Amino acid sequence: MTASISTDLIQQVAPMVRDLVTSRARARAHIRYADIRLEAIQGKYSSAENGQAKGAGEDATLGFGVRVLAGDGMAAPGYFGRGLGESDIPHLERILDEGLDAAYRRAMANADWKTQAREKFGALGESLTDTRLHPVRVCQDVVPAVFEIDPRRVELGEMVRLTREISRRVTATHAALGYNYISAMTQLAREMFASSEGALIDQAIALTQGMCYVIANGDGNSQAIYDVLGHQRGWEILLTGVHDPLMAFPSFSDFALAIAREAVLLCQAPALPSLDAEVTVVTDPHYNTLVSHEIIGHPVELDRGLKMETAYAGRSWLLSGLDDTQVGKRVASPLVTAYSDPALPGYGHYKYDHEGTPAKRVTHIDGGIFRGFMNSRQTAAIFGGEPNGHWKATEAPLFPLIRMSTTVFGGGASDPADIISEVDHGFYLVGHKTPSIAESRENFRISARKVYEIEHGRLGRLYRDGGIMADSRDYLMNVDAVGRDFRLYPIPNCGKGQPMQTKRLGNGGPTMRSRAVITGGQA
Repeated sequence: MTASISTDLIQQVAPMVRDLVTSRARARAHIRYADIRLEAIQGKYSSAENGQAKGAGEDATLGFGVRVLAGDGMAAPGYFGRGLGESDIPHLERILDEGLDAAYRRAMANADWKTQAREKFGALGESLTDTRLHPVRVCQDVVPAVFEIDPRRVELGEMVRLTREISRRVTATHAALGYNYISAMTQLAREMFASSEGALIDQAIALTQGMCYVIANGDGNSQAIYDVLGHQRGWEILLTGVHDPLMAFPSFSDFALAIAREAVLLCQAPALPSLDAEVTVVTDPHYNTLVSHEIIGHPVELDRGLKMETAYAGRSWLLSGLDDTQVGKRVASPLVTAYSDPALPGYGHYKYDHEGTPAKRVTHIDGGIFRGFMNSRQTAAIFGGEPNGHWKATEAPLFPLIRMSTTVFGGGASDPADIISEVDHGFYLVGHKTPSIAESRENFRISARKVYEIEHGRLGRLYRDGGIMADSRDYLMNVDAVGRDFRLYPIPNCGKGQPMQTKRLGNGGPTMRSRAVITGGQA
């Protein structure tokens, strides 16, 4: 067995982990189910600030998470997770067995409490039931990472030179650029899932990202913009760009320079004035990336709908109770389709989730009719329907949650240019910036990087510091045009859970037209 943390370790320990979670787990009384997730990550990063190297480094992490369902009377879950170091590798079998035992004891204690509460609290206690998992196809598979340049082989010096050079080029772009920060990272992660049902899945993912943050000053205001270029590929994407038909980016250098020029341009633009009444708004694919994330993606996570995270993240306007949902009801214009699909390229791509469920596309809105949620095996057992593979954790030691894969608005049939030219007066929002969303996602306010006034079918004056505000259902119902320019974008920082898990995932959509209230900035 390797003495250092590396992704190769996962393959070496697979037979041992499989034995632990099957034969040895079953030897413990009252265990009904168990699984182990083991993950190794090797990664590197570099950063630069205002043309000078800021930091660089490389690291390797190892961790595991265990879930057990057990109970003498009622079944309940127990969880255990832990990060590991190189000194733990020679003792990995013992450590995993101890983690399995800790999760088992927690499950038994939880089950005992549930049994006592059920007997003690009458009708309220009767609402407590066994924790059950919906059956799924048990899989054994190896999923390799996709890359041209192996993240493990990239020289740290090359990364430092790239970020420093890009930062210098951004600094030299214009005198109005007062600050820039450029960072790059590349990593290879390999995770194994083994269950007492017989699943054994070895899944590897390469991931590379470049981030540009700039501040431009001028005409009495400052403009701060940041954005990321990223994909589940190797270091090559920062050098040559991403050329997938659904997801295209230039090289990291050109990407950063475009952001810098945009910040300078916005410094010279006036602030968008607020309007009291609804107007026609056209939103571009980048802006709709955040709309699909906030008013489609999060409300259709079934743990949110079932109020499992109400205390710290909110609920969903699509599900008030098990017998009071929007399933089968119209929630949007017939032109609106929305879905989550782990098969799409980018940050949200995977073949199996973190309970071994084969990932599949789930349609949320079909021609304006709400159809369903992202789920887990447990929530599928509660709510009904087949598990669709959206139970994911940011790191193996953390508790998985129902998370977006790649959640998008589907493309339409209209030419984006026609969508604008048909507007007598309205506004065109380009690029997303900052969201502000209601507790149940029933209304939203999202700002844009750029806002153009539309006059007689033509783009007019450019404004800064503006966005739109709308009721979610009304906004979706008012969609009267959907473009055929479907695009995907990476979201690097989706937060959910307690403690917070920050996850990379994908969102996107086409150009769309609806009605909303314009919200402006300060003059």
